[in-house]
Amino acid sequence: MTILISIVAFLGIIVVLILAHELGHFITAKACGVRVDEFGLGFPPRILSVRRGETLYSLNAIPLGGFVKMAGEEDPKVPGSLASKSIGTRLLVLSAGSLMNALLPLLLFSIAFMIPHNVVIDEVFVEEVAPNSPAAMAGIESGDIIISINGRTVNNIIDLSRYIQLNLGNEITILVKHSDSTNEEIQVIPRWKPPEGQGAIGILSSMSNPTIVIQHYPFWEAIPMGVKECIETFVLFKNGIISMIIGAIPVELTGPVGIAQITGEVAKAGISPLLQFAAFFSINLAIINIFPLPALDGGRIMFVLLEWVRRGKRISPKTEGLIHAIGFILLMAAILAITYQDIIRIISGEGLIP
Repeated sequence: MTILISIVAFLGIIVVLILAHELGHFITAKACGVRVDEFGLGFPPRILSVRRGETLYSLNAIPLGGFVKMAGEEDPKVPGSLASKSIGTRLLVLSAGSLMNALLPLLLFSIAFMIPHNVVIDEVFVEEVAPNSPAAMAGIESGDIIISINGRTVNNIIDLSRYIQLNLGNEITILVKHSDSTNEEIQVIPRWKPPEGQGAIGILSSMSNPTIVIQHYPFWEAIPMGVKECIETFVLFKNGIISMIIGAIPVELTGPVGIAQITGEVAKAGISPLLQFAAFFSINLAIINIFPLPALDGGRIMFVLLEWVRRGKRISPKTEGLIHAIGFILLMAAILAITYQDIIRIISGEGLIP
């Protein structure tokens, strides 16, 4: 039953995110006068298809993506081709998919806040303070209670970690309640690369009596909250990438099987957490797809920008097509390799959510 929930939830999220992405390309291409030959959900082999006008709509066997096949993506000589349009138009069409994946979380987060969901509430205690850490030097002591960070109430350990990770390298104001019941505002700068086991500010925290409460918000409150959540998720993603680059956290890649397992575990917590996970996943896709790698949208955008830098001189359609084809093969090989590692990890009993 758990496996079935994981598969259904994963496929549901994938379909929604892929449709949003490809609709971004499709609608923008049509609006710009580009002929769309095929709108595909999944990768070939084809299961079924139907033609409407000039476009073939297809459902394909490999549910790991989708595609909008536009006429003459690299060749401007093809009638109604993408390559025949201006540089600005091509950039708009090529970036529209990632833009849709970036905008979709605004809706998903907002709906998640409107749906009743469980929230853990409790005072967050400081159990230990690492010597010579930012917290120690600022005067935070064992036994202190973290009340708020930058004016935002800390309701649980997740809030504490989130607010700190949002402000790596920037000064934050922590309101603490000392053991003598006095409150004090303390300024701390969370570290990008702390010593192992210390955390960004150097504290070990806990909750003594957590309580679960059910929360939900009307749409006029949920929508601004969804916008804020979306922006902060982009910041957390950016900080996570920087942390991996500088070696502060290990580089961990997860493929379709691993993501399906995570989706199943999140689905057990309810619809609201699942929508939040889908929103986070969508933001990941928006950013990754814009990376300047062959076969991804970002790779195609790089060819357009290269043409602009070269003042209209194009890379030959044959060369560009070959580079994207090689890039796609390498991408599929990387996905298969990561998927193999995910399967080995699952077989060995290791979870993907700590």
